[in-house]
Amino acid sequence: MVRFNMILLLIVVICALGVVTSQHRARKLFQALEGEQERARQLDVEYGQLQLEMSTWATHPRIEKIARDRLHMVTPDAIGRVVPPSVPGPLKKAGH
Repeated sequence: MVRFNMILLLIVVICALGVVTSQHRARKLFQALEGEQERARQLDVEYGQLQLEMSTWATHPRIEKIARDRLHMVTPDAIGRVVPPSVPGPLKKAGH
């Protein structure tokens, strides 16, 4: 009977150690999960900020200003012809 009790006690101790180990692993995994969820929230905030910035950079007046200033583009007249801007300095040909 004593031997049977010792075997049962050993089984109980092994099961208890298994429970403790699994609870510890579950806590570690839960902490990792919370950390990743926080990172996901930070990325969502950053994504929203980037979308706002992108929409600001892509506004029509800004694009038009860049087209006029950097690319020297002009708006066509009502008929659809492009009227070139007056070119200052030596690039202007006489008689034209």
